[in-house]
Amino acid sequence: MQYKKSAIYTIVIILIVLSLVLQSGCGFGSGDSGTGGNNPGSNSAGAQEPQSSDNGGQTQSQTVAQAIVEIPIILVPTASGMAVEENEKAIIDFSNKQDGYVMAKFLEATDMKTKILITVPDGTQYQYTLRPDRDFEVFPLSGGSGTYEIGVFEQIEGTRYALVLAITLDVTLVDEFAPFLRPNQYVNFHQDCDVVKKAAELVAGLSTFMDIVGAIYNFVISNITYDVELAETVQVDYLPEVDKVLARGKGICFDFASLMAAMLRSQGVPTKLVVGYTGDVYHAWISVYSEEEGWLDDVIHFDGRDWHLMDPTFAASGGAAAVEQYIGDGTSYTVKFLH
Repeated sequence: MQYKKSAIYTIVIILIVLSLVLQSGCGFGSGDSGTGGNNPGSNSAGAQEPQSSDNGGQTQSQTVAQAIVEIPIILVPTASGMAVEENEKAIIDFSNKQDGYVMAKFLEATDMKTKILITVPDGTQYQYTLRPDRDFEVFPLSGGSGTYEIGVFEQIEGTRYALVLAITLDVTLVDEFAPFLRPNQYVNFHQDCDVVKKAAELVAGLSTFMDIVGAIYNFVISNITYDVELAETVQVDYLPEVDKVLARGKGICFDFASLMAAMLRSQGVPTKLVVGYTGDVYHAWISVYSEEEGWLDDVIHFDGRDWHLMDPTFAASGGAAAVEQYIGDGTSYTVKFLH
């Protein structure tokens, strides 16, 4: 099958070497249950001087260095202000609800926690942290077309919150994959981030779905290790920063899933960041869409030909006993939330 990329490629650069809530389980965090959708170089040995060739007087290394990598244009969410609900405390911009997202911002400076609660058409409630020190943040409408209830809440005391802004939206998505192709608070990437560049480097010259997904999947499980220390200390409002995960080469399950989802989405591959359970351990993994097979869910590992597991954390750890307490044993996956 020829994989059809949905991203538009227009920017060409010279190839360079690029560097790359839960109460328990997976290191999502501890504290309030439900946060964020109920939160979870070259080897120089034996190197020789490059020899000249008949290639216009260029050395072999010069020829390789001139290979090109295409950086896709990212589908960037925008708060255009064309359709908003707001008051003195908060604003919800739903101008692009048909593209599978809303944007929200808490307008007042506060030391109290602020949340956004999104009830999707099937009644599932997604709870996210709305950080008052930020500009507009992106939240996916991951329940498909239908009626959504959205509320912004401010902490009063402890686990008590007051509703400060609410809206009901009737949503008809122009593309069922729209929520799973764009950045959002959980899968946060942008045009110039290192993750997008690295993904483009990894898939340069590839065209099929299996090759593209395989190149990114294998890179992640081979270069990112499980961060047990972070899993033991992570806070309830923890959110992945994909470039930092890439740079330090380690993370918790939330980081693995967010990093791989960002890389795949940047290449136009519809990808869900899935939050749920493996056994009785809270966990995060991914699901990708194949034009031939549909959504690849509930599978175990990639053997070079077939997908048996879209869980980069488990694949990277090899089921090591040292991290099983955080990610489970990979035998039973139960989906709870999609982002």
